[in-house]
Amino acid sequence: MASLNKVFLLGNLTRDPELRYVPSGAPVCTFGIAVNRRFMTQRGEKKDEVCFVRIVVFGKQAESCSQYLGKGRLVFIEGRLQYRSWEQDGQKRSSMDVVAERVQFLGAPRSGGDAEQGQDADMVKGQFTGPSEEISSKKEDEAPF
Repeated sequence: MASLNKVFLLGNLTRDPELRYVPSGAPVCTFGIAVNRRFMTQRGEKKDEVCFVRIVVFGKQAESCSQYLGKGRLVFIEGRLQYRSWEQDGQKRSSMDVVAERVQFLGAPRSGGDAEQGQDADMVKGQFTGPSEEISSKKEDEAPF
């Protein structure tokens, strides 16, 4: 039997990311996003519906999310659903989270004056000149090595 567990979400952070480290030393970042849906009712009225989703990010990407993301920032998440259950104070609890495999920072970065955030803003606007653009801008008769 085939199965697929893939999620794509575009939304705004509802709170600042929280970075912590598991006992092995691996970074884990959690934050929430709000995903909006606008639709028309049968009466022809526009209605908005909001879905709040908890996002979990691991590894180096978790540290980047903690450093560059803030409440209100627009992000694109690619990941998978993960169901968790536990017992707390004698009551069973459960949660359906999205484990992010890829997080793209969109919109303006959170306010702050450091240079790295300025570079992030240039990348968002499409003005970042990376190595691939430098190579492709050379004349054809020039060897890239």
